[in-house]
Order: sequence, then C-alpha cells, then structure tokens
Amino acid sequence: MPFDPTDRAAPGGETPGDRTPGDRPALTVLLAGPRGFCAGVDRAIKIVEEAIRRFGAPVYVRHEIVHNRFVVQTLERQGAVFVEELDEVPAEAPVVFSAHGVPKAVPAEATRRNMLYLDATCPLVSKVHREVERHHASRRHILLIGHAGHPEVIGTMGQLPPGEVTLVEDAEQARTVEPPEGVELAFTTQTTLSVDDTAEIVEILRGRFPALVGPAKEDICYATTNRQAAVKAIAPRAELMVVVGAPNSSNSVRLREVAQRAGCPRAIMVQRGAEFDPAMADGLSVIGITAGASAPELLVEEVLARLAERFTLNIEEVTVAEERITFKLPAALSA
Repeated sequence: MPFDPTDRAAPGGETPGDRTPGDRPALTVLLAGPRGFCAGVDRAIKIVEEAIRRFGAPVYVRHEIVHNRFVVQTLERQGAVFVEELDEVPAEAPVVFSAHGVPKAVPAEATRRNMLYLDATCPLVSKVHREVERHHASRRHILLIGHAGHPEVIGTMGQLPPGEVTLVEDAEQARTVEPPEGVELAFTTQTTLSVDDTAEIVEILRGRFPALVGPAKEDICYATTNRQAAVKAIAPRAELMVVVGAPNSSNSVRLREVAQRAGCPRAIMVQRGAEFDPAMADGLSVIGITAGASAPELLVEEVLARLAERFTLNIEEVTVAEERITFKLPAALSA
C-alpha cells in the first residue's frame, strides 16, 4: 500500500469543540506556500515504497528516511524496518540509505557484505558531497557550516578522511575557528539552515579569510529557502505561528526561529493535530501555519480541523514561490 496522504489515522482521539457553529469566533489562518514535502523527501519515500513493492517486506532503512514520525510509522506499516547501523541489517535483506546522506564508509561496508542497497540521499545533498570532494582534490581545507550531530553533517564530513573538514556551527565559532595554516580554504553548508544565520556566518568567515572559496551555487536548498521566505511573508501579520514538523527536523526548527525573528510574537511546533490545543488561538485574530519539508499536508489538515472545532476559519494562502522540481528514482527502481 503506497504512502497515502489521506490516511487520517491519528494517535489517540480528539476532543470535539464545545461551541456551536453560531458562536464560534472568526479566525484568519494564513497558510504558507510553499510548505510541507519537498522533492527530495517525496523521492526518498517513493524509494522505500518501490523497494518494498519490488523486493517484498521487510526492507531495511538506515536511520529515519526523513525526520517525521508519521511518515516513518506509515512506512513501517507497509514493511519498512528502521535501524541506525548496517550491522542491524541481515546480509540478504535490501537496505535504503536515508535522504540525509551517509558517510562513504557506509556504502563501502554494504558493498563488502554484498548487500543490495539503495541510496535515497537527496540529490541536493549529494551535490554538496561532490563539492566537498572537488575542494579536497584541489587541496583546499573545507569549512562546513552546519549543526553537529545532524545526520546530513555526519554524512558530508564522512565524504573525506578525518581532519579534512572543520565544522562551524554559528557566528561565534566563525569568529574563533582556526583552520590549518598554509592551505587554501573553501566553505559549504548543510542544506537546511537558516538563510539569514548562514549569510551572517559566511560574512564573518569572508572577513577573516578573504580568499575563501564558496560554492558555485547556494548550498541551502530551494525548499528550505522558499519555506523560510513564506514564513517571513506571514510573520508580521500573524499573532501565532504554528509549524507542523518534528523536533529533530532541522528545517522545521528553523521555520519556528525565522517566524519569531520576522516579527511573530509567538511560534510553536507540533507534530500532529492531536497535540495542538486550539484554545491557544483564543483572543487572536490572525495566525499562520506552515510545515517543514518532511511533513505531509495531511498533518496541516489535522491542525486546521482542530481549529475548526473552535473557530470559524477564513483561510488565506500566502504563496511566495511555485515549486515544480522533481527528482528521478535510482536506476535500479526506475526501470
């Protein structure tokens, strides 16, 4: 059974509103556009679904395919088994690498064990991997702007031998980082960062290292940039911003931060409609809703349904960009 965005199963029941339609106050909801799934997430989910269809269950997935529990649980019901390391995967079973990318040692180990593996790394993350390799081949030391411990950062740093990449997490580290002396420097970034924070870090690094080589094209992905731009367009009008996404989703966390910096008095994150209390909007006139790139539209609809229990909704789409990008499945699945 394919991933179904109309699957409305929710953990636990929902408490119905105690107001009749006639006495529900009006509430304007600004829906950010774009929001929710990006092309890389959509491709990764399809890879797992198609692997299950081709090879049968179980299909193992190293790490959460994307950072969203609803997506993970939906795929588990279809026959996906999520693990953290390859040693948890039987040698004869197919395995999928998550959209965040993996260190080179992971596919090398899978090859050594003669495992059937499929790489669901987002093509825009793979682009960063190739950039890092090119800089290394040109004998440049790489400054990677990103968050320690995030699987995308682990994967990018793992493209090169230890010590060849220095992580820079914030502006403070940009002011103090001491890369190796006597070598050229280049920088690259995690794809899901705050656009504004990253620009500040790059400005600091360029001030300290004028010859610093940057990527030919922005590494922060189009989906992250567009979703942050939509939140910035909404935030000055909204009294509350609701970000639908998981707490371990970097791009979702950034959306909440962007909303607050762009003028919204309060921004919260919820994973499902069942955990959203619509009473939070009592006394408000306008709220905004967006969703991280790994959150399906169904979860936004759940939040709207909770609000509709208590308010008469006036829904306004605020769209700053149209996204028509799609990514092909791996050749092993597209035949």
